[in-house]
Amino acid sequence: MFEEFMGIPAHPLLIHAAVVFVPLLALAAVGYAFLPILRPHLRLVLAALAVIGPISALLAKLSGDAFFERMRERNRVTEGFIPVIEQHQDFGTNTMWAAIALGVVTLALVYFVGPSAVAARTAGGPGGTRVMSIALTVLSVVAAAIAIYYVVRTGDSGAKAVWEGQ
Repeated sequence: MFEEFMGIPAHPLLIHAAVVFVPLLALAAVGYAFLPILRPHLRLVLAALAVIGPISALLAKLSGDAFFERMRERNRVTEGFIPVIEQHQDFGTNTMWAAIALGVVTLALVYFVGPSAVAARTAGGPGGTRVMSIALTVLSVVAAAIAIYYVVRTGDSGAKAVWEGQ
């Protein structure tokens, strides 16, 4: 299912969605957390990114796993190159989990930290508290940093794997 799209391996196509949407989610979440003036404008977009980013990371991972298995079945991967691909897979798995965590924290941030200035002062979502607002802000920054780190590491290891050969 995740192997090909119109005869082209799906993984090189799908990774671009993760490379765009996960960092965009991270930046938007941090902006939403620290800039209350942006909240009314970012709220729905951020909620959408909180779903799209993790899904794109999941699809990139699933397509990468399928691509690797297909290449192994066709004997297109040498035994010495397998550890390089497995390291890339590990980074991809970490990226997926980091994106999912960031998505969950971001949805909580959007729900509990309201868009208005009054809501920002009182951590005003439904049932929100000032402590929750601060905690979600810190968690969103940490999750965003981890997600961006793993997107970069995954992309770097994948690019090196492609350009340094099998």
